[in-house]
Amino acid sequence: MPLQTVEPRRLYRQIAAQISELISEGEYTPGSRLPPERDLAKQLGVSRPSVREALIALEVEGLLDVRVGSGIYVAQPGERGERDALQGDAGPFEVTHARWLIEGECAALAAKNASAAQQRAIRAAHADLIKKSKRDHNPLDADRLFHLSIAEASGNSALMLLVQTLWDQRMGPLYRSLERKLEYPKMAAETVREHQAIVSAIARRDARAARNAMRRHMKQTHNRYIKEWTSGK
Repeated sequence: MPLQTVEPRRLYRQIAAQISELISEGEYTPGSRLPPERDLAKQLGVSRPSVREALIALEVEGLLDVRVGSGIYVAQPGERGERDALQGDAGPFEVTHARWLIEGECAALAAKNASAAQQRAIRAAHADLIKKSKRDHNPLDADRLFHLSIAEASGNSALMLLVQTLWDQRMGPLYRSLERKLEYPKMAAETVREHQAIVSAIARRDARAARNAMRRHMKQTHNRYIKEWTSGK
C-alpha cells in the first residue's frame, strides 16, 4: 500500500497511524529499516517535525527503534510496548510553539509587572540553573522553576496556569524521548546564555527585549530538536 498524502493541518497521530498500518500490513517487517525522515516527510506531504513526532511516538509505543546516527527500524514483536500510550499527548513541536506564544508574553509582562521579590526569585532560579548545569546538561527541575518564576511575575494567574500545563506536556514521555535522542554536553551552556538574556531584559524593565529574548530561546529549543538524526552531539 503506498503512502498517502497527509493534509498539513493533521497532527502527528495521523502520521503515526499510517506508518503503523504499513507495519501491520507487512510493508515494513521487524528489523527492516524505514526510509529516511526527509523521504517520509516528502511522501506524506508534511513537515519533518511532524514526522519526527510520529516516529518518536511509535518508538515510545514500541513499534519502532530510532537509532541516532543509524536510522529508523521496525522493532521486533517482543520489544513492543503498550499501543496508543500517547493518545493524549501534544507533539513536542506543538508544545514548543505554544510556549513561544505564551511565554514570550509572560516575559514581557514580567518586565512590566515584576515586584522586587519576584525579580529576586527569577535571578535565584537562574543562579540555581547555572549551578545544576555544571552537573547535568539538562537540569529540568531548575529549568521549569525559572520559567514558572517568570510566569508568576507576569501578574496573570491564568497565564501561569497555562505555563504549568505546557510544562506538564514538556515533561511527558513523548517530549522527553525526543529530547534524550538529541541532548548534548553543551546544551546547558546554551540554555544558560539564552536565559541570561531574558533575565537581563526583565531586570531592565524592557518588555520588548524580554519578549524577543524568550522567543529566541524557544526558537533555539526548536532548532535543537530538529537536528539531523545523523548529526553528532
